[in-house]
Amino acid sequence: MGLKVAVIGGGSTYTPELVQGLADRAASLPVDELALHDIDGERLAIVAGLAGRILRRQGWPGRLTTTTDRDAAIDSASFVLVQLRIGGQAARLTDETLPHRFGCIGQETTGPGGFAKALRTVPVVLALADDVARRSAADAWIVDFTNPVGIVTQALLDAGHRAIGLCNVAIGIQRRMAVRFDVTPDRVELEHVGLNHLTWIRAIRVDGVDRLPELIADHADELADESGTPTELLRALGALPSYYLHYYYQTREVLQEQLAGGTRAEDVMAIERELLELYRDPTLDRKPALLESRGGAFYSEAAAQLMASLHAGTGDVQVVDVRNDGALPDLPAAAVVEVPARIDRDGAHPLPLAPLAPELRGLVQAAKAYEELAIEAAIGGDPEVALKALLANPLVPDLRAAEGLLEAILEMNLRFLPRFASRA
Repeated sequence: MGLKVAVIGGGSTYTPELVQGLADRAASLPVDELALHDIDGERLAIVAGLAGRILRRQGWPGRLTTTTDRDAAIDSASFVLVQLRIGGQAARLTDETLPHRFGCIGQETTGPGGFAKALRTVPVVLALADDVARRSAADAWIVDFTNPVGIVTQALLDAGHRAIGLCNVAIGIQRRMAVRFDVTPDRVELEHVGLNHLTWIRAIRVDGVDRLPELIADHADELADESGTPTELLRALGALPSYYLHYYYQTREVLQEQLAGGTRAEDVMAIERELLELYRDPTLDRKPALLESRGGAFYSEAAAQLMASLHAGTGDVQVVDVRNDGALPDLPAAAVVEVPARIDRDGAHPLPLAPLAPELRGLVQAAKAYEELAIEAAIGGDPEVALKALLANPLVPDLRAAEGLLEAILEMNLRFLPRFASRA
């Protein structure tokens, strides 16, 4: 018997990526029904039109359905993939610009912008998860691709839900390294450590041999350009930081660049408008090349691979967001981390890892403390807890900035924050 996969936020321009991944893995992930849900029926119809054409071209045997009824989408689903953006790109634009008024960088998943997004998102995803527990298959998995992934996944697991978080950063690096070394991706293993959007690669093993030291020795400038990290810092760390680390390592430079130029939100809005026009073309039956500019490279592979491995219990290793359970000795067992894990039918089991070096450990522990407070604030709607969360955030400089940010964030987002509104 096949499976039902429900995609909440199916009107996302990312969806053709996911559809392609499911079609490519039809043999290992036998899906009877792919249910796309979105609150925007018109946009959903446009995206689903292209999705259907992609699936027909590949002879996919399952059934594609669309609905604006969330309950109908998740009924009896074995996998519920969550890719939401509460408030849409307009809210993202605020997340990326409002912090500038208080001398902070604007980013949708880190810093005060990421905090605002967490406040909007965590309660919605938790409510969805409660419905999944009631309506979906008894052993259903929630696969979260909704940012901030680490915070959302932590909230889901703390509430007792069967969930795994997923990001495309690690798989993107793995695929690039496979091309660099001219090997298949399965021969490349990353020692990827940290929290979502706060990670470093400590080893790149090709056929079991760590090639990172020679990469740093011979190609440090190139790696630095890709990660946005100064060459000398990369050499000092002896590890490859993810792109998101440059927000922490070069905060002043990033802020100046943001103040001088446009925002990623504005770029994405333009890309999405163009993508949706392309998706309307009844002759288009492949994901367009422009979709890579949207930022979802290898998302389809990561999501489909994870679901296929959970279904078949293959025991392969993937980088996911999961409870630490002792993998990183520097963090509590219940903390959600982003690390390599072995995937089987029972879930994701993190592999044991060496402790973090002090220069990594301090930042990770500080960010984890912030995440804990952000979840408490999002669930409880308590302004005092929200202020503590901002004070704990490594990208908020001081109390004055935190107080101003909190007031502005609540003012701009109050319609999405009923818990805070009830205290106003």
